[in-house]
Amino acid sequence: MKKSTMFVRMITASLMRRRSRMVVALLSIAIGATVLSGLVTIYYDVPRQMGAQFRNYGANMILTPSGDSMTLDDVAAGAACIPSDQLVGMTPYRYETVRIRETPVVAAGTDLESAKKTSPFWSVEGEWPSANGELLLGAAVAEQYRLKVGDTIEVTYTPEELADASADPATVTADEMILFDVTGILDTGGSEEDHIYMYMADLETLTGTANKADVAELSVSASGDVLAGYVERVAQGSDAVSARLVKRVTASEATVLSKLQALVLLVTTVVLALTMICVATTMTAVVTERRKEIGLRKAIGASDSSIIKEFMGESMLLGLLGGVLGSMLGFLFAQEVSVHVFSSTISFRPLLVPITIIVSIAVTGLSSLLPIRSATEVDPALVLKGE
Repeated sequence: MKKSTMFVRMITASLMRRRSRMVVALLSIAIGATVLSGLVTIYYDVPRQMGAQFRNYGANMILTPSGDSMTLDDVAAGAACIPSDQLVGMTPYRYETVRIRETPVVAAGTDLESAKKTSPFWSVEGEWPSANGELLLGAAVAEQYRLKVGDTIEVTYTPEELADASADPATVTADEMILFDVTGILDTGGSEEDHIYMYMADLETLTGTANKADVAELSVSASGDVLAGYVERVAQGSDAVSARLVKRVTASEATVLSKLQALVLLVTTVVLALTMICVATTMTAVVTERRKEIGLRKAIGASDSSIIKEFMGESMLLGLLGGVLGSMLGFLFAQEVSVHVFSSTISFRPLLVPITIIVSIAVTGLSSLLPIRSATEVDPALVLKGE
């Protein structure tokens, strides 16, 4: 029989003879490995999960004109500087003063379908506009004009040349007018309630001018440092557009992420320390139980190195089994946390399996150093005399 096979059979038999103690050690290692694997998985997936949650609070990047104005083509060129797989949504806005019942009100022309992505926090009573000729009223505007969902209103726009008293009457054009159906009332608790929202094509029809934008909101799934890099990329890629971050969103996201990641690291460290204490206690008890066996082996010529190899082999085997078990349970643990906390699934990271196993073996080995050292200090003469 080969030495390696004999060695494996010897340490396996030793573990089986002390099943109760070894099960306790194995469970402690498995629990530590489970927490390690699960929390590390969560640690690396938290930025994506939290980023998705923070996207619910609105856009985190704004595009504005570098000069006096910008076009929709400029906005598209600026947004193209951001990878499409990280661009959740891009919504251009154009603001003009229109009139409802001869009273001025600010109208925003936009892509309302895209606004659902960049402003998911908007609460709409009724339905979002789905076609030209439909209107979304801010709650303050609806209250001012006593309007409700289902009403039809007349929106007019006065061209600049008509508003200019010095203009030649022969060159003045009449007001543009469109009838809109009110499909929804917007309630945000912010300044959005003071505006009315329509499709960009309707606003262009009212004003008689097209391909204009005042601002564009972007929702980008990326961390603060990556977002800052995209701001620089937009500045280099387009002279007509400048980008800036919405600090109330990006700063809050960075703060929450850093605290969550610090908490995960702290909990992981504490659990691994407790695992080491449990394993060390169990191995100390095992060494104490086997003092006579160790003394007898040393008396018949066993070297300290052989005793060290045997005990270290037992601890390494426990670490291996605990690491394998913990890596599987860790993914299930991370999945449950992700589903219940973030309401989304988590991706499996195969690289964490060997890392978890290696860390488990290392932790078990370190925990066994002091007990194994005490095993080598056993005096055969004293032990065999029963002292």
